[in-house]
Amino acid sequence: MSRQTSLTQYLVEQQREHGHIPQELRLLIEVVARACKRIAIAVNKGALGDVLGTAGSENVQGEVQKKLDIIANEVLIEANEWGGHLAAMASEEMDGIYVVPNRYPQGEYLLLFDPLDGSSNIDVNVSIGTIFSVLRKVGHSRGVSEDDFLQPGRQQAAAGYCVYGPQSMLVLTVGDGVAVFTLDRETGSWVLTQDQVRIPDDTKEFAINMSNLRHWAPPVRRYIDECLAGSTGPRAKDFNMRWVASMVADVHRILTRGGVFLYPWDQREPDKPGKLRLLYEANPMAFLVEQAGGAASNGHTRILDLQPTKLHERVAVALGSKNEVERFASYHQQDTQN
Repeated sequence: MSRQTSLTQYLVEQQREHGHIPQELRLLIEVVARACKRIAIAVNKGALGDVLGTAGSENVQGEVQKKLDIIANEVLIEANEWGGHLAAMASEEMDGIYVVPNRYPQGEYLLLFDPLDGSSNIDVNVSIGTIFSVLRKVGHSRGVSEDDFLQPGRQQAAAGYCVYGPQSMLVLTVGDGVAVFTLDRETGSWVLTQDQVRIPDDTKEFAINMSNLRHWAPPVRRYIDECLAGSTGPRAKDFNMRWVASMVADVHRILTRGGVFLYPWDQREPDKPGKLRLLYEANPMAFLVEQAGGAASNGHTRILDLQPTKLHERVAVALGSKNEVERFASYHQQDTQN
């Protein structure tokens, strides 16, 4: 029987043998993974745990919160506030930052998370997930504030997500490739099932919400029209379309077999640069995708180079197979020049 590598063993090797992460970051990731395990259990109980349906409240973006949105948010805060590795946390579900209480020691890291991505799929039993990002606090001579979180994505110390589906899986990068862990429900441990994940440079699969077609900018219409034209069109190949409406599920498919995920700007809300959150969704997913050999852009700029200006900033997203993302971005550049 081949030896199984646990998440803890993997992280210790990253710390001890490769020097990629300090001990404090290793311990922080382990705490996040344990919290995700608790969320996975709550998700799996479904109606039996009275966790389905709406909570009768809205988050800071004005979106109706599901019961599991609130539960997952509380689980992540409670698990991480006392460990001594964090200075503060920020969540898609909270208006402002959550500073670690004075009764606990403060660490040098900042944790950002979307506690339950794809929550519109909770009640219909489709894969959902938790997305997280870790930043280092810049400057220790003062207290922590929102400004500490406004760092470009390229400065992330670690990022990952858990997808709660047929299997519960943890996908992680600490800046040295992407590793995938599967939750062994019998032992309760995260077991390494894939290392150094690579996204193919080319693909025949795209993910986008086609119902928004009439609202897209011309470069997006051009790209999708060419994909739909198939083998007789300018791309000379037939594309498949996939859309789960859960970013975690769509990105996980891309990391598994390639593809491109698109959530572009559209003219319904022209003043908003996009729909997805830069800090909680786009940055961690872009970090993972780039570490797997893919690319991530807002159509004009590499996502990891964007300078955030506010905690809940939104952004357009194109990520996945490198050649497709670059083509998508080139159409935006050509449109700007015309």
